Amino acid sequence: MKRVFHLSDKTHGHGTIQFCWQKTLGNYLATTGSNHIANIYDRHGELKDEINLPGNSTGMGWDRDGDTLAITNDKNSVIILWDANTHKTSHLDSGMKDTLSYLLWSKVGRQLAVGTTKGNLLIYNHQTSRKVPILGKHTKKITCGAWSSQNLLALGSEDKTITISNADGDTIRQTSVRMEPSEIQFSEMKTDERSAAGENTVSICVGKKTLFLYNLNDPDNPIELAFQQRYGHIIAYKWYGDGYVMIGFSHGYFIVISTHIKEIGQELFQARNHKDSLTSVAVSLSLNKAASCGDNCIKIHDLSEMKEMYAIITMEDETKGLGKLEWTDDGQLLAVSTQRGSLHTYLTKLPVLGDAFGTRIAYLTSLLEVTVVNHVEQEQSVTIGIEVEPAFVALGPYHLAAGMNNRAWFYLLGDKGPEVLKDKEYLGTINSMSLNSDYAAVFFENKIQLHLIEGEGGDGTTAEERETRLFPDSDKESRIMCCALTADFLIYGTDNGGLYYFFIEDWQFVNEFRHVVGLRKVYPDHTGTRMVFVDDKSDGYVYNPVNDAVLEIPNFSPTVKGILWENWPLDRGIFIAYDDDKVYTYVYCRETVGGPKVMLAGTTKLPFAQYPIMLHNGEVTCQTQSGKTTSLMLSTHNFHEKPSELPQSELRSALQQCLVLKRFKEAWVLCHFLNSKESWLDLAKATIQHMEVDFAIRVYRHIGEAGMVLSLQKIRGVEDNNLLAGYLAMFMEDFNLGQDLFLASSNPMAALEMRRDLLHWDQALQLAKALAPDQIPYISKEYAQQLEFVGDYGNALIHYEKGVTRAENQHEHDEACAAGIARMAIRMGDIRRGVNMALKMPNRMLKKECAAILENMKQYSESAMLYEKGGYYDKAAAVYIRSKNWTKVGELLPQVSSPKIHAQYAKAKEADGRYKEAALAYENAKEFDNVIRIQLDYLNNPEEAVKIVRETQSIEGAKMVARFFQKLNDFSSAIQFLVMSKCNDEAFQMAQQHGQMEVYAEIIGPDATSEDYQSIALYFENQKNHFLAGKFFLLCCQYPKALKHFLKCPVTNDDSQAIEMAIETVGEANDDQLTHQLIDYLMGEVDNMPKDAKYLFRLYMALKQYREAARTAIIIAREEQNAGNYRNAHDVLFSMYTELKAHKIKIPAEMANNLMILHSYILVKIHVKRGDHLKGARMLIRVANNISKFPSHIVPILTSTVIECHRSGLRNSSFSYAAMLMRPEYRNKIDLKYKKKIEAIVRKPDKTEEDEPNSACPYCKFQLPETELVCPECKNNIPYCIATGRHLLRDDFTSCPRCDFPALHSEFKKLLDTEENCPMCSDRVSAEHLKMINDPSLYLHPDVGDD
Repeated sequence: MKRVFHLSDKTHGHGTIQFCWQKTLGNYLATTGSNHIANIYDRHGELKDEINLPGNSTGMGWDRDGDTLAITNDKNSVIILWDANTHKTSHLDSGMKDTLSYLLWSKVGRQLAVGTTKGNLLIYNHQTSRKVPILGKHTKKITCGAWSSQNLLALGSEDKTITISNADGDTIRQTSVRMEPSEIQFSEMKTDERSAAGENTVSICVGKKTLFLYNLNDPDNPIELAFQQRYGHIIAYKWYGDGYVMIGFSHGYFIVISTHIKEIGQELFQARNHKDSLTSVAVSLSLNKAASCGDNCIKIHDLSEMKEMYAIITMEDETKGLGKLEWTDDGQLLAVSTQRGSLHTYLTKLPVLGDAFGTRIAYLTSLLEVTVVNHVEQEQSVTIGIEVEPAFVALGPYHLAAGMNNRAWFYLLGDKGPEVLKDKEYLGTINSMSLNSDYAAVFFENKIQLHLIEGEGGDGTTAEERETRLFPDSDKESRIMCCALTADFLIYGTDNGGLYYFFIEDWQFVNEFRHVVGLRKVYPDHTGTRMVFVDDKSDGYVYNPVNDAVLEIPNFSPTVKGILWENWPLDRGIFIAYDDDKVYTYVYCRETVGGPKVMLAGTTKLPFAQYPIMLHNGEVTCQTQSGKTTSLMLSTHNFHEKPSELPQSELRSALQQCLVLKRFKEAWVLCHFLNSKESWLDLAKATIQHMEVDFAIRVYRHIGEAGMVLSLQKIRGVEDNNLLAGYLAMFMEDFNLGQDLFLASSNPMAALEMRRDLLHWDQALQLAKALAPDQIPYISKEYAQQLEFVGDYGNALIHYEKGVTRAENQHEHDEACAAGIARMAIRMGDIRRGVNMALKMPNRMLKKECAAILENMKQYSESAMLYEKGGYYDKAAAVYIRSKNWTKVGELLPQVSSPKIHAQYAKAKEADGRYKEAALAYENAKEFDNVIRIQLDYLNNPEEAVKIVRETQSIEGAKMVARFFQKLNDFSSAIQFLVMSKCNDEAFQMAQQHGQMEVYAEIIGPDATSEDYQSIALYFENQKNHFLAGKFFLLCCQYPKALKHFLKCPVTNDDSQAIEMAIETVGEANDDQLTHQLIDYLMGEVDNMPKDAKYLFRLYMALKQYREAARTAIIIAREEQNAGNYRNAHDVLFSMYTELKAHKIKIPAEMANNLMILHSYILVKIHVKRGDHLKGARMLIRVANNISKFPSHIVPILTSTVIECHRSGLRNSSFSYAAMLMRPEYRNKIDLKYKKKIEAIVRKPDKTEEDEPNSACPYCKFQLPETELVCPECKNNIPYCIATGRHLLRDDFTSCPRCDFPALHSEFKKLLDTEENCPMCSDRVSAEHLKMINDPSLYLHPDVGDD
C-alpha cells in the first residue's frame, strides 16, 4: 500500500486525535487534537482550512452529502459548521445550557442530532434551520448513537438505557442494559423470512464485554452475545454483508460471527491479527475489504475470503501504538491515527485509469502519478508526475496525455525521460482521448477535436488546415457517440448508425457506412482494417472497411465493457470482449471456405476488480484498484509446455483450442502425441476450412490419404479465391456452398461438373440451362438412367426423349436414348411402340431387356418373339413353354442348351404319349432317371435302360432296373442293380431268399462295409461253405474265424487256394497265436500230412520274416532243382532275392550262388537259340562244374556241354566232359543219338583250345577271364551280367529297368534285338529304356543290410 501523506504529532499536539473523512466524495479530511485546532486537508494532504476551537472537540462529523462539517467542544454549547463548497465557517447556538457531548448527522435526512452531558437532545434540521430540543431524553451523558436508513435515531447513555426516537425526537422504544452502552449501530439481522422493515436491529456493545442485539419487531426478546475472556474487551465492531458482524478485541483478536438465528453464537472466522493490542476495525464495502489496526501495523482482509490476508501495512516508527482507522466512502484512501497524535493516509484503491498503445501500457499508480511500461519488449518503466488527479489517460507512440474536466496535459516520452509539452483546454468536459504519432483526437460533448500534438501553425495555409479540425462539421449532423484513432485514420460512430473513416494523410473522409441503429463504441485494431463496434442494442459486430462486410459476433454479452485486439502479429484475427466477470475470446477469420467468420473460442473467468487493458499472445494484462497490473492467461491459450505429459482427454481439448485459434503448427505436434487418425482428420478439415491448402496437403500426406493429396495438389495453384473455396467446400461435402462459390468464380462450369459427378441431375439440368445448353441431352440421358433405376419410368421416358440429339457424331448416345425410350414405352404400356423400336434396332441386349420387361408384364408372345429375334433361344423357349406354344418350343429345341427347357418339353411329350421323343428330350435334359423310367415302363427296352444305368451309375435308375428284373425273376441281375443303387440290405435279403448269395458276394466287391461282409460270412458259415465263410470273415477283419474256416477246407484241388487265403489271413492279423496255429497245420501237426514247403515260404513272406523266408526259399529251390524244375527254382530264388534287396537285408551267399548257377543254365537256352554257341558253351561249362546241383539231368547236361564245346571249338573242354560221360554210371544213360560221337571224341582226343578272352576287374582292373566271377587279385565276388553270365565291366554298365539286376550295356542291347523279355525277371523290356550307368558303385558296393 502506498502512503499518500503523513501528518505529524506537531500538527495536533501530543495525544490521541479525532478525524473523519468527507462523506461520499472523500475529498476532505477533518482532524483535531489536543491543540484545539480543527484542520481540514484535501485528499493529497494539503491544508485547506484551520478552525480554532474553544476547547477539546467532543464531536465531529460530515453530513450525508459531505457538504457540511459539524464540530462541538467541551467549553460551550456552540456548534461550528464548515461549508465544503465555500470553505466558510458558521456558528450555531444550540441553546443548551449544558456541555455538548455527542453529535451525529442523519444517513438520509438533513438532521443533526446533538447530545449533552446531562442527557438532553437537540435535533437540528440544516435545511430548514429548525432546532428541536428534547430535554430529559436520558438522565445522564449521551455517549453514543446511530441513525437508521428509516431515519430513526438510537441513543445510548451513561444511565444504561437505550432510546429509539423518530426524526422529530419522539421516543418509540426504550430498553435498559446491564452496563454502560457504546458503539450503537443499526443493521438487519438474518432471519428465515425476509421482512420489508429494513434495518430492524439495534446492536449495542454493553460494558465492552457483550454484544446486545435489540430487534425493533421483537423488543421483548433481545439477544446478548458474550465472548471468550481471552479475547479481551470489545474495541469495535462492524456490520457487513448479509447479517455478518466483524468484532475486534483488545488482545488483538479479530472474529466474524453471523446473526442468522440458526448460526447465532458461532464464530465463522477467528484470527489473532495483533500480538499485543487491537485499537480499531474498519470495513469498506466498495473495496470489499476489512482492516484492523493494532501494535504498529494494519492488516487488511478480503471480505469474500477472510482467511486470505490482502495486505499488511507496518509503521516501524510508531512505537506507542495506533488509534482509529477509517476509510473514505469510495475506499480509495485509508487513514489511521496514532497514540502520539500523528496520522497516516494510505492509497488502497485507485481510479482504474489506463491506456495501451501496442504493447505499451500507461496506468495510474498513484493519485498524481502515471507509469508507462512495456512488459513484452522488456522496456524500462517510466513514471510521470501529473499536475492534477486525472480523470483520463491517453497513450501514443511518443506521447502521454492526462487530464480532467476540459483540460489536458501532454507529455513527451523521449529518450531523455518524460517532459511536459503543454497543457490545453477544450470546449467541453473531455470524455476520452486517443493519440497517434502526430495527432490527438479529443472526444467531448458529442464532438471530436482532431489536432496536432506538437507544433503550432506552419508556413502555408495547408498546414494551418491540417493543424486542427472539429467533427462533425455542422451541428445539424447527427451526434457523435464514440471515436477511435489509429496511425492513419480517425474513426467515429454516430447516434444514427453512421460509421466514418477520416484519412489523416489526405485530410478527407475515405469511407462511410450506415448501421441500422446508433453506435455506442468502436474498437479498431492498430491498422484500422478490422474493427468491432457495439450498437445501441448492445450487439457486437466485426466490420471490414475494405468491402463494408459486417459480421454479427455470436454469443455477445450485452454487459460487455470493452474490446481488446490481439497485439501478437501471428494472431491478428483474435480479439477479446470482457465484462465484470468473464473474458470472451473470439476469432475473426477473414478468409474461410464459407467466407468471413467470427467464432467464440472460449471464455475465461475474470478475477474480481481487475480490468483488461492489453492483450498479447493470449495473455491479458489487467489493471487492479491498487495501482498495479496483473497477467491473466486466456483459457483458450493455456497451452501446456510439455504436451507429452498430458492425458489423452486434455490433449484432445488442447487440439481443439489450437484448431479454433488457427495454430496449426502446435496442432501438428499435438496430433503426433494423440496418434489417432481422427485427430489428424480434424486438423486436415480445419486447414481446409481456413483454405491453408499446403498445410492440408502435408497432413493428408502424413496419414496416407493419397486421393485427397492428389486432389488438393491439382487446385493448389488456383488464384481465384471463390473457385478455390468452391473446390475445398466440395471436398468437405458442402455441395450447396461449393455450387454458390463456383457460380461466383471465374469458372462457373465447375458447378455443373460437380453436380454431374455427384449424380445430382436436377441441379445439373438447372445449371446446364444457364451455363451449357449443349450439355442438356447428355445430362438428360444420365438423369433418365437414374430415374429408370429408381422406377420413375414416366419421367425417365421424358428425359430419354430429351436426350436424343440426332447428330451424326453422337450415334452411340442416340442409340442409348432410343433403347431407353423403347424400354420406358413398354413400361408405360405403349407395348407396340417399344417392341417395334426394339425390333428395328440391332442391339441384342436391348431385345433381351425389353423381352424381360414384357415377360414380367405377362406379355409372353411378344417377349418370346424378342428373345428369339435376339438369339436368346433358351429364354425364348422358356417363355413359349409358359404360353404352352409347344410347336415353337419344338422348333427351337435344337438351339436350346438349357436342360430345364428340355425337361419341360419332355414332360409335355410324355403327357402326349410320344415316349420316344420324351426319352430323347429327357436325355438332352440329362435327366437319365426319367429316360430309364420311359425305357422300362413304356418302351420295354431294358437293354438301353441297363446301358444308361451302367454309364451314369444312377442310383434311382439302378433301383428301377432292379425292380424290372425282379418282376422277370432274374434275381441275379436284380441283385446286381440293387447293389448298384446302394440297397445292400434288400440285395442281401433277395440273395438269401433265392440262393444267390455267391452272386451277391461277387457283386458287392470291395466297396461293401464290414457289416455287409459279416452278414455274407455268417450266411456261408451256416451253409458250411468254409472257404467262402473264411474269405468274408477275412474281409471284415475277423481273422480267427477266417483262419478256422480256411483250415477246415477239405484237402482237394481247392486246398491250395484255402491255404493261400489262410497265409494271407495270418499275414494281415500279425497274431503269434494264429501264426503258430497255421505253422502247425503246414507242418502236419494237425492231420499228420505235412504240406508243401512253398506254403511255409509264403507264410514267412506274408509275415515279413525274410530270413526264414530266405532259408525256406533255398530249400524249395533245391527241391525244385532236384525235381528238375529249374525255372521254378530260379523264380523262387529271384523273388526272394528282390524281396531281401528291397528290405535291405544281406543276401545269403548260398542263395546268390544258386541263383547265379540257375540263371547261367537258363542263359544257355537263350544263347543256343540265338545261335551264339560260344556263350552257350561257356555257360554250360559253368553249369557242368556245378553238376551236382542238377541231379536229375546230369547226363543230358554233360552231353549238351560236350556237343556245344565241340561245336564252339573248345575241344579240350569237350574232351574233358566226354571222358566224364564215359564213366560206368553215366555211360549207359547217354542218348544213343550222341553216344558214338562222344565215344569218338574220347578215342581221338583233340586238346586244342583257345584261351578265354580276358577283361578288367571292375574293382581293381586286374585282367581275368570273362566268365570268371571271383577276382584272384582283390578276392571280390564280381557281379555278373544277366544277359551273358560274364563278369561286369565298369565302362559298359547298365541295369534292367524292371528288376534292377546289372548287365553289360552292349550285350543286353544285342540280346533285346531278338528277345523281348529280361532273362532274369522275364518282364518285357525295351532297348530304348536302357541307360548307361557311369557310376556303378551302388551295384559294386551295395549297402549291407541287417544280418
